[in-house]
Amino acid sequence: MQPLAAPALGLGASKATKALARVAPRVDISELVFSVLGAVQDPDIVPLGSAFPAPGLFPLQRLAKSLARTARHLHGPITMAHLPQGHPALRQQIALRYLAMGMPQPAEELIVTSGALEALNLCLTAVAQPGDLIAIESPGFYASLQALERLKMKALEIPVHPQDGLDLTALADALKRHPVKACWFMTSFQNPMGASLSLEKKKALVALLASQGIPLIEDDVYGELYFGNRAPLPAKAFDRKGLVMHCSSFSKTLAPGYRVGWVAPGRFGQQIERLKLMTTLSASLPAQLALADYLQHGGYDKHLRRLRHAMESQLSSLLAAIARHFPAGVRVSRPAGGYFVWVEFDQGFDALALHQAALEHGISVAPGPIFSARRHFRNCLRLNYGHPWDGRFEAAMETLGTLAGRQSPYAAAST
Repeated sequence: MQPLAAPALGLGASKATKALARVAPRVDISELVFSVLGAVQDPDIVPLGSAFPAPGLFPLQRLAKSLARTARHLHGPITMAHLPQGHPALRQQIALRYLAMGMPQPAEELIVTSGALEALNLCLTAVAQPGDLIAIESPGFYASLQALERLKMKALEIPVHPQDGLDLTALADALKRHPVKACWFMTSFQNPMGASLSLEKKKALVALLASQGIPLIEDDVYGELYFGNRAPLPAKAFDRKGLVMHCSSFSKTLAPGYRVGWVAPGRFGQQIERLKLMTTLSASLPAQLALADYLQHGGYDKHLRRLRHAMESQLSSLLAAIARHFPAGVRVSRPAGGYFVWVEFDQGFDALALHQAALEHGISVAPGPIFSARRHFRNCLRLNYGHPWDGRFEAAMETLGTLAGRQSPYAAAST
């Protein structure tokens, strides 16, 4: 991250990422998350705090055709087969995408889930018990915090650099001092910072965990939303011991409402499959068949190219609006994919207060404390650039800048 006024010559270390790894013995974050995110459901709110892109960016009509075309296949025998692993047609299409990335994953080992969140939760339950210590990112995806809270597990927060991603030095040190049972990390276009590990660091991460036999739950839902010429390989590509469970979905790139994800489970396939059988049994079969048909015939890669172009353009618009309207000295991440930026104000800034004030003006933001088990990052917020830029968003950013400016030390000194 860097001040917006500085030349784009590289990113300095964020103040928010200098702390060592810390244990949060009790995770209690859900009420704060629910209170913050509830407003996003209001269609009249400008959704800068949303966790999803605009629905209009997805080929929903083309998907509806696939859904109608495949509905005739939903007869008795097929509706009972392949549970809970998922329909083979969809697993084959997913396996082909792994193959295209240069990291083959056998279709018969993949498990289709009800979104990536179910895949992540099943993986966590497969390798850990209540009371276990789980290494997570800080700041990190609030759903990982909620999962630990629900399962009564403890969080070990590992700092994340806004450009370089997870701090591997801090992780290695933490593993020497704490009995970590598993890790849950987002290695590409991390939510909320947008940071990514380099290929070298992904390889080093896998080697570090493999040396101690620690499983990695890899959340890779944004991996297809890259802005360069090629998708970044996940950490799973370097897994030789089956310790990496690679989770992804179509919710961020194609069909949010279909709630279809998957996991490449490594050595934990049987445990995850049995847990799936004991809980939700199967992901929606009509949705699986429709997605398999679309992936085979619907031009998914062409859609992804359009989606990436839209996201990159919208990122430029958001960064320009921050430069125009936010207080001087604010720091912001420059992600190379995904659809989130992380904004850091001076110490003493209250992002929760900004969240409340913004709601009164019909704007949502995601304040930093919802991304930490210890409710840190109070001077930070996450903004979503996953919506086409227009006058409504520009006006919202101007309002946010005005509200933020009222908390700046310069504003306080002048009163």
